[in-house]
Formats: sequence, C-alpha cells, structure tokens
Amino acid sequence: MRKEDIQRMIEEEGVEFIRLQFTDIFGRLKNLAVTPGQMDKVFENRYSFHGAAIFAGIYDYDDRLYLYPDLDTFTILPWRPQQGKVAKIVCDVCYMDGTPFESCSRHILKQAVKSAAEKGYTMIVDPECEFFLFHTDENALPTTTSHERAEYMDVGPSDFGENARRDIVLMLEDMGFEIESSLHEHAPAQHEIDFKEEDALSMADSIQTFKFAVRSIAKRFGLYATFMPKPRQDAAGSGMHIHLKLMKNGKNIFIGEDKNPSQEAKWFAGGIMAHARALAAISNPCVNSYKRLLSGYDAPYLITWAEKGEKALININKEIDDVKIELRFPDGAANPYLLFAACLAAGFDGIEKKTELGSRWGSEEASSAATLPEDLKEAICELGNDDVIVDALGRDFMKYYTKVKRAEWRAFLSEVTQWEIDSYLTRI
Repeated sequence: MRKEDIQRMIEEEGVEFIRLQFTDIFGRLKNLAVTPGQMDKVFENRYSFHGAAIFAGIYDYDDRLYLYPDLDTFTILPWRPQQGKVAKIVCDVCYMDGTPFESCSRHILKQAVKSAAEKGYTMIVDPECEFFLFHTDENALPTTTSHERAEYMDVGPSDFGENARRDIVLMLEDMGFEIESSLHEHAPAQHEIDFKEEDALSMADSIQTFKFAVRSIAKRFGLYATFMPKPRQDAAGSGMHIHLKLMKNGKNIFIGEDKNPSQEAKWFAGGIMAHARALAAISNPCVNSYKRLLSGYDAPYLITWAEKGEKALININKEIDDVKIELRFPDGAANPYLLFAACLAAGFDGIEKKTELGSRWGSEEASSAATLPEDLKEAICELGNDDVIVDALGRDFMKYYTKVKRAEWRAFLSEVTQWEIDSYLTRI
C-alpha cells in the first residue's frame, strides 16, 4: 500500500480512529491510537513511546522508541461501529534514526526470515488456534466458568459458543483472512479456528490480529476469550499446534520421492527435537504452560516424533499433495514472532548438521526418550545454554527475557496456593 491509498481509504470509509499496534516481548499486543488528522506524523515515523511498554512495564527501560508503520498491514476493523470506523496498522519498533530496536520481536523474526531467504528458503506456517470462551461476572470481569457440556465437534444447542464463533469467522473473513475451518474442541467452552497458511512474518501478524479479534468479538456476546494454556484443572488445555514447510523455488522441499517426507524434512524435524528443551521457553513461555504439558490430556511431553495423527511432540504429516511438520507442544501464550524465529533457527541447524530423528512415539525406546522441561525455570535454563536459539533471538533480547521470566518464576513460588492450604493446614 501507498500512503495515498491509506489516506483515501480513511476518507472513503469514514475511519475516525487508527490503532498503531506493536507487540511486546511477551507477545502481548500494544497500541497507540491516533485520529486521521495525524496520519502525516504517522507516515513520517514521528510517534514515540516510553520503551518500558515493550517490556510490559516490568523492566526498567527509559529510552524512547519509535513506531515505524508497515503500510501493507493497514486494515479496517469490521466489528467496530459503522459510523466512526476504527483501523489498525502493525508497526515495527525502532530507534529515532530508524535503526530497528534489537529486542523488537517482529524485527527478530524479520532477521530470521531474511537469513532464510538468503539461502533461498521461505517458511510457510499454518496454526491451529485453540481458546476458551468463558462467562463474565456481574462486573464484566472474566471467570473460568461455563455452563455448557459440549464435546469435540458438537453443534448447537450444546455448543453455547457457536454464534460467537460464527461471528468471529465472518469478521475475520471481512478482514481478508481465509478461514479453513472452525469447530468446538474437546473441553467444554473450548474452540478452534484454523486459517490458511502464510509466510512466517505474515502469519505472526495474522495471529496477533486473530487474538485481538477473538477477544473483541467475544466481549460483544458477554463472553471472555482466553488463550491461557490450562485455565481449568479438570479439562484439556489449549495448544497452538503449528504446521511448517520450507519452500525453495516455489516447491516444498519437505516432499521427497513418491511424495513421501524428504530427508530435509526429517533433518528439520530432527533439529526441532534437538533444541526442543530450549524452544520450550519460547513455545511454552509461562508458568501455566507446564500444567498443560504435564496434564495427561494428550498434550505431548516426551520428545518423540511420529507420522500423521499420532500424539508425539512432532508429527511429520504426509497429506494428499503436501508434507508438513506439525509441532504439537506450543501454546497460545507464545509470542508468534519469537516462536517462528526460533523454529527456523532450530530447523536449519538440523538440516546443516543432518540431525537424525530421535525416538519414535510408541516405540520401545520412546519410554526413555528425553522430555520437555517440567517447569518454566528449567526451560529458561535450557534456553540460556542453547547457543543456536540464543543467537537467533539476540543476546540483548535474552538479557531482558530471561531476567523477567526468572522473576515470574520467583513470584509464582512465593504464592501460597489453595492446594497447599488443603494439603498442609490441618496436617502440620
């Protein structure tokens, strides 16, 4: 898009509010909103913010950072009022002179994508995004309550969220998404929406827009949408399985002879497996993530591989005319920019080193296979010791990320839980 195109759309569509959006290092969407009269200032990259915002206000960072809009991401939000419409533009975070801010997660992925492109490769991604739709209380605050009892692929009236899910799909399509399917997932109040594959950077942008849309539209139905990995102890958690393939000269290099998985596909998957323990700090980035992985509700824990339809950490899926690698361990708490950058680094390391696949799911040796970390602390330690992933994300980023995540772990440990009260209060 050109500046003139955006100005014309703003005028013709009656847009009165433009959100300048960026993502903090933990994957949370942030924004600074402006009116149409300020668009010249937007185009000149003159909007700045206090740098602490990119660390969610947790880390003390005093410098001012600047928003550089990616004009191709301009989109009108269809769920906002028809009078006084609202639009959004995704922005990169830079220093005043336009130099990219090293810890901007979108920049980290752009660097990884550029490195892959220099080798002739493009990574294509399609995710399976799961979330819960819970009731809100009398103050419109979120709960973990739902009165429905619907199960996998049930329909209304058992599926209480069917209407909300339909509106989410229709409005995403209004924004240019191509939705391939939507369904009720295994747990009560749990849903999944799958959209068409895209290149890694476009898909990371799309996931951020998707989450924003889901939460906003759910609110119109008096519901609260959460991508929390394990909000209920008595139900399956929500993952974000991602399917990956590598394109070179317009062809999927994961397709080998007779349309079977190629050696490159196996090496790429081998690289992911070799770095899985460090990747967990990015793919499963919060304390609650490990409640899902250890839950016993089909979430993977052993570092194993399998073919399509099995319950390993990684599936190498042969489809009718395609081959993709499915990662089953990531969850919706992951920052998609960081996740895709780390996967590219791990996968390419596997190809370069010709890393063999490890234990196959269901085999005798699988029972003694390595496991994912048991908690966030262990995952952060693994990440700090993995030079391939650290180099992909950047040393400056790692300094901030690990410091804050260690603080998150210590805060969790300091909490006295109801389980502790129930287990020890009358016994000690």
